[in-house]
Amino acid sequence: MTDFHDVYLDYQRRARTPPEPPADGPSRFDGAGEEARARLSRSVHALQPELEALATRLFAAPELGFAEHRSVRAVADVLLAHGIDTEVGVHGLDTALRASIGTGAGPHFAILAEYDALPGIGHACGHNLIAAIAVGAFLGAAPIVRELGGTLTLLGTPAEENGGGKELLLRAGAFDEVHAAAMVHPAAGSRVSPIWGERTTGVRRVAVTYRGRAAHAAGEPWLGVNALDAVVTAYQSVAQLRQHILPIDRVHGIITDGGAAPNIVPERAAALFYVRSGEIDTLRVLTERVVDALEGAARATGTTAEIEVDPVPPYLPLEPNVALMRRWADALGDRGRVTPPPPAVPAQAGPSTDMGNVTQFIPAIHPSIGLGGPDDVHPHHAAFAEWTVQPAAFAAMGDAAAALGAVAVDYLADAELRAAVDAEFAARGGRYRWEG
Repeated sequence: MTDFHDVYLDYQRRARTPPEPPADGPSRFDGAGEEARARLSRSVHALQPELEALATRLFAAPELGFAEHRSVRAVADVLLAHGIDTEVGVHGLDTALRASIGTGAGPHFAILAEYDALPGIGHACGHNLIAAIAVGAFLGAAPIVRELGGTLTLLGTPAEENGGGKELLLRAGAFDEVHAAAMVHPAAGSRVSPIWGERTTGVRRVAVTYRGRAAHAAGEPWLGVNALDAVVTAYQSVAQLRQHILPIDRVHGIITDGGAAPNIVPERAAALFYVRSGEIDTLRVLTERVVDALEGAARATGTTAEIEVDPVPPYLPLEPNVALMRRWADALGDRGRVTPPPPAVPAQAGPSTDMGNVTQFIPAIHPSIGLGGPDDVHPHHAAFAEWTVQPAAFAAMGDAAAALGAVAVDYLADAELRAAVDAEFAARGGRYRWEG
């Protein structure tokens, strides 16, 4: 067991040290130049009807992670219609997609697409727009990239919601030859990410099954060993843990099996917990503390515990590359959208994404853009799905596609920008791959 006090004290020292303020003003790099950005913007504008049709097609037929067969085909159909060689079913995943243009040598930038939906509420996380933004950026940038040299790849990444598709792609080598990457996520209202980006928490899943002994709950309850008691004890233990965790931590869970009938002492009961933290070390520590609580519940109730950590790959904290975020902010400014200054409050816990795993492995960004809906209708809210196919959302989609494409061509065109991106990434620690 890691001494969590040492890890927490180290976090506390760093949290109390104000970060270096970023320099004011736009990025200092030339990128591909104003003419290339204007040309890209015109290309994306011409693609707008196709992108709206793609987003609407995905919205109308939502599919869950690893089962996005119609969705990935819809993306492939648009690319193939533009003469782009496209592979579906790559890197060991049936619904992963890959398309590349350029020389196959030199700098290599990847644009990432998601297209899985949520159970029961469809595209309430806006992945239909994520896919359309990625396709628009890729196709809009394609003619410029062919002239610049280097390589641009569109990578379709399955199962962001429930399976860690990007981590599985990382393990399969999909990013081994990629130097930087980006994608854009929809958000509530009209807000956009600050230049420092928005960090997300990492998340690990911890599943537990308790086994006891069945008995008649009224006739011979003394012969039973109640597995549900173990789940309740575990849930209460985790709830008590919450008051002693960091501001960047979250734990939440549900009971997935509470027994068969009230008059039978449950011989089996189960629960699933999500453990989140904003840093990798603190994520490890919090997971260990939760596992300790689950094991303690078994000892307290006389049951046995079967604990499975990471039934799906863990999602790591998102670490956006500031140099790339500045290029995004500049390009979005060309579309009349102002990027706010860095937040003045300390980082808190929040949602998670497997894009975090990518940002730990290569320089990457994951900015968000508001769809123009109500400020209180956020992703994973049922009403958010409806906003993804409204005119304001399509306008945001076009702006995001043009800005994302500009980040790609700027990166491929500007060696000084690439050097700054790499230097920032190296200063943070360089490539990290989760080893369990």
